Parts: sequence; structure tokens; C-alpha cells
Amino acid sequence: MSADKNTPDTHDFDVVVIGCGIAGLSAAVSALEKGARVAILERSTVEDRGGQTRWTEAQMRMKSEHEVSDDFESHFAENAGHYLDPELISEAAGDYANWSSIVKTLNFTDPELISTITERAGPTLQWLKTFGVRFDFQPSYFITTCTTRISPVGGGLALVEALAAAAEKKGATFFYRTTARDLVTDDTGRVRGVLAVGERNRGLRFNAKAVVLGSGGFQGNPEMLTHYIGPKARYLRPVARGGYYNKGEGIRMAMSVGAAGSGDYGQIHAEPLDPRSGAPEPIVLVFNYGILVNKRGERFIDEAPSTVDATYENITRHILEEPEGIAWAVMDAGIGDVPNWKKSVRSDQAPVSAATLDELAQKIGVPAAALAHTVSDFNAACPADGKFDPLATDGLKTATGYAPPKSNWARPLAKGPFIAYPLICGNCFTFGGIKVNTRSEVVNADGEPIPGLYAAGEMIGLYYGTYTGATSVLRGAVFGRIAGEQAAP
Repeated sequence: MSADKNTPDTHDFDVVVIGCGIAGLSAAVSALEKGARVAILERSTVEDRGGQTRWTEAQMRMKSEHEVSDDFESHFAENAGHYLDPELISEAAGDYANWSSIVKTLNFTDPELISTITERAGPTLQWLKTFGVRFDFQPSYFITTCTTRISPVGGGLALVEALAAAAEKKGATFFYRTTARDLVTDDTGRVRGVLAVGERNRGLRFNAKAVVLGSGGFQGNPEMLTHYIGPKARYLRPVARGGYYNKGEGIRMAMSVGAAGSGDYGQIHAEPLDPRSGAPEPIVLVFNYGILVNKRGERFIDEAPSTVDATYENITRHILEEPEGIAWAVMDAGIGDVPNWKKSVRSDQAPVSAATLDELAQKIGVPAAALAHTVSDFNAACPADGKFDPLATDGLKTATGYAPPKSNWARPLAKGPFIAYPLICGNCFTFGGIKVNTRSEVVNADGEPIPGLYAAGEMIGLYYGTYTGATSVLRGAVFGRIAGEQAAP
């Protein structure tokens, strides 16, 4: 360790892992199992460790502890990218070793990575169980669903606590309140360590044989959000506390040594949040039983094209495009016909309630005449007959020619009291990341692995279009474990 106060304190390890969520912890424990000396760098305090994972229910798109859901690969295939060159896609159907460099770095969902998750998901869950994690099909905040999901008992926090305890027991060294800033490379281009800062901006140097990037996306960095997403990013906020720690340094560090970008940099995984609430993930997922209006008191989208778990992301993105990035979910007393509807509301704030629409409009700050007109037109377009089924898409749709339509659960809003929840676009995580291969090796712009550099979790740019729900934590666990196996000497 240097005595010069201007020289960074130096530490030597086999593997340095950046990030303490599911990706980083899986990598660390996996490397420790291989006998590596491991350091874990975590920006937060020990009390907040765990990144996004700490705050999520950690649902996984699986039909059992051994198999992914039936629609797992097909949903990824449907959201693999935009206007892809068919000649390049046909090349991707062949053996990866024969792919050209442009296909290896193509900005699309790599089928090799999806196959890897499919094959490794079951074994990864069995591995997590060896640390005391239990999985089950548990109640979630969705009233209606389109796929199967399993989750750890105790949510993401259970994963963090189990893996962190295992890492500590196996001898990992944790460096809290420590932020990685730059990768160290040698003359051959191999990554040899990390430059970081600790408390009071104290410089630190970590020499290592390999580095694993597991520090998430950039949902906590307003500069990067505005750069990639645009001015509307001012209305975004992370879904949970862990997101504020994700400031994108891992992505920038990787790109500074030549990593290829991947994932939709202009898009996020969006969730509808109550902006009044500071609770973890204060989502409101009952708008499909009412209507959504903007600050002008106007409807702007079909609130119920399908089950809410399949459509809330797209609808929430449209909320971001409305004036000031906010909307109101308006319902009447008929919401009481939906069994246990409050389970789909995770806000700790009560809805705004009023005996009349005029009173409600005044309370939520939208023009009363406009709201009355919107509700009157909507009510007139609702079907006069048909059976309301809150637990399945019921086909109760508005009349032909009425716009925007409502495809299911269209019932008049006529019975007071009326209630409303404000909704903004919550940023669960960003889609843009870096390219890896099936060994979790970061690849450069020519498709070649960068020696000594691995990545997992939100760092991997995997998503385009619509997020394949309940796959992010699974992505982190699978590729984190692989990264640790490969990084260990």
C-alpha cells in the first residue's frame, strides 16, 4: 500500500466485482466457489446494498423451478429489435463461431443469450436454493396475467441476504461507499483492474486478473437519461431506492475500452407509479378498470387492450408523452366489483375521492367541463349489455368509431364516489447496455472478447420494444453465475 497521499491505495485480488445486486453477488459467489480471491465494490452503504434487487419481488418467468415459461423465447423473439436486416438475421440462425463480426455486434436480442437463459435458468435456481433461497408461485400485484411466474420467498431481499451471507462466509471483501470510475488495461488490451473512489473521494486501485461489471443501468443518472431518452426524461424517476445508485459508470467504463453497445438506449422498462408515494415500487395497476385522462381531462389511450401485465409498460410510456408526464386513473364505485383490487395498488397514499365528477376535477386539477365531456362520451360508447368479468379479458369494448377505444372492461363511470390516482412513468431500469457472449465476456465493436472483462445483469443490453416481463432478475442470476465461473483463474 502506497504511503504517498496522492497515490491511490492499492489492493490485489483475483476478481473484482462491481455491484452488489443479483448479478454482482451471483458472480462473486460463483468465483469464490472456484477458489478466487474476490472484492465486491458497492456504491451504497451496507444497509442499502443490493441495488435494484433489494427492492423487487424478483418474479421470474418460469413454469416451475426447472423450466422457463412456455412463452419465454417467443416473447423475446417478438421483441428482438426494429427493422432488422433479414440477411443478417438468417446468419444468426447458424453456429455462433461462423457469425460475422457485424452479426456478433448487431443491435438485436442475441438468440444465443436467450437460449443460455433458457438452459441455465433451472440449474441456477437449484444453485440459489443451496444458499437457503426458497421459490414458490406466490400472489403478486397482478389481478390478471398472461404467463407463469415464480419468485423467491421474501422477494429480491431474500436473494441479496442469502448471497451476501454466502460471499462473506466464503471470504469476499466488501468495499461499501466505493464507486468504480475507470478500468485498468495493459499494453495488450487486457483488463487488469479498476480505479475507484471511496469516502471523501479517496482514490483506490484494485489490481485483478478479471473484472465483472454488475453495476446496473443509468436510471439514476439524469444526464445520461436526457442524453439517450430526451427532454421528457425530466419526468422520470426510478421505481425504487436502489435505482438511484445506478448511474451508468459501468457502461461508460466498458465503452471506454472498446465494448460494443447493445439494447435499446432510447427506451426503459416503464411502470406506472403514484408520484405522491415514497414507498418502494408504488405502482397502480387498476387503470384498466377505469379510464386514464391527462391534465387536459382527455383520454389518450386504450386502457385495456389485454391483461394488465402484458400492456402496462406501453401504456405507461404513453403517460410520459402527455403534458408534464402525468395522468390520472379515474374510477367510480364500480371498482368494488373487482375482487381484492387493492392488491394491485402498492402506493401508500389514498386515492383522491369525491362525490361528484366536478368535485373530483377540482381536487385533481383538471378542467371540470373537459372531464365531464370525456366521461359522458365514454359512457355513451360503453356497451349496453355483456358480462363484466374482472378476472379475464371480457370483450366489453366501446362502440366502433369511438376513439381512443377501450377493448375490455368498458363500463360507464356513473356511480359515486369517484376516485382517482395520479400516475407517472417510473423507470424500473434502462434498456441500453453492452454486448456480451454466452460466457458473459464483454465483446468489442468487432465481436471479439475483451480479455479479463465480464458483465451481467442490467449491464447487458438485451431488451427492445416491450420488456419480456419477469426476466431481469433471472438474467442477472444466470449471467452473474456464468461471469463468476469464467472470471475465476
